[in-house]
Parts: sequence; structure tokens; C-alpha cells
Amino acid sequence: MRVCLASTSPARLMLLRQAGIEPLTLSPSTDEEAIAAAAAAERGSELPPEELVLLLARVKAADVAHRLAAESEFDGLVIGGDSMFALGGRVYGKPHTAEEATRRWIEMRGATGVLHSGHSVYRVSPDAAPQEATAVAEASVTFADDVTDVEISAYVASGEPLHVAGAFTVDSLGGAFITRVEGDPSTVVGMSLSTIRRLAAELGVTWTDLWS
Repeated sequence: MRVCLASTSPARLMLLRQAGIEPLTLSPSTDEEAIAAAAAAERGSELPPEELVLLLARVKAADVAHRLAAESEFDGLVIGGDSMFALGGRVYGKPHTAEEATRRWIEMRGATGVLHSGHSVYRVSPDAAPQEATAVAEASVTFADDVTDVEISAYVASGEPLHVAGAFTVDSLGGAFITRVEGDPSTVVGMSLSTIRRLAAELGVTWTDLWS
């Protein structure tokens, strides 16, 4: 049973490898900002984070799943995901700049937020239409209240927080600044492995059959 990760995220790839799965990786051909803007325009307001991460996960997984179904003899699962961090009524994606990452860390110091992770899993086979199962996982994250400005500056200068949702990691340099995680910890890394296992089962696939 093959697995395709509809993402080029190093964190999601690492998670699957640590779980015994060596996936094919394909980058979705999607414009996430345009999709989010269109959804907000249709509703007349911004989507809450749990709805937005699921929408984006589904679009990304669908793009790759239907490409594989049309172009190859792929037989297995396609996994798509998206994550956003909510704190104090605000939703944070990737900060991209050092200035924004620094501002966020000053705000997050001593606070607790929620990481929302959307999951879309497709069962793709040569002799059937792709079938999808979806879910959203959440985990709360509490940051140390004694993180110093010097530590924030050094962490931002490392470049790590600039390209991850919420401007932090729990499994790398940022882990020392996090005091508590409630929920599946892999959710904070990039996607919930227990959720992916459950969705695979809904599609008739046994998790251990995915091990490389």
C-alpha cells in the first residue's frame, strides 16, 4: 500500500517517516490565499480556523489525488493537511518575516493558544473513483512565561519560526520554550498521526499496512 503526501512540508514528511512510512511527495497546485479569500467572500466573513484548515487540507489533497488517479496506476492513500494557530482571538499562519515572528513571540510568552490541523485522506486505486475521509484535530500549547527577549531574538534569527504555523515548533529549537501540550502532540508538529490512522481505517486501510 503506497502513501503520497500532498505537501512538501519537511515536518509532515519527518512525522510519516518516524511512523514507519516512506511516502511519495507531491506539491499541490493550489493558491491557498485565493481559496481562503473566495471562501470568506462567499460567507461574508473570515472562516473560523477549524473550517479554514479543513478547507485547505481538502483542496490540497483533492488536487494531488485526482492527478494521481488520472495519470498513474497509483494504489494507496493521499494525505493532505493544513495548520493554523489561534491565540487571543487571532489566527496565525506562517509569519514569514523576522519582525512578525518577534511580535508574535512577545504576545505568546506565558500564553496558551490552540493549534488547529485539518486532515484530508483519499483512497486512490486504478479501478475506482477516489474516496475521501476528513477530520480536524486540535491541541493547546502553553508557552513559558520567562522566555527572554534575548532568547526570542536568537530563536527568530535561527530562521526556524519564520516558515511554520504560529511561528513555533515543538520538536526542534522551539520545544524548550513550550511548557505544556494538551492533545495529540503530533498535531503540533504538522498533522495528527492518530487522526490519519482513524481516517485510513474509515477508508478500509489498516495502518500497519502502510509501514514501509
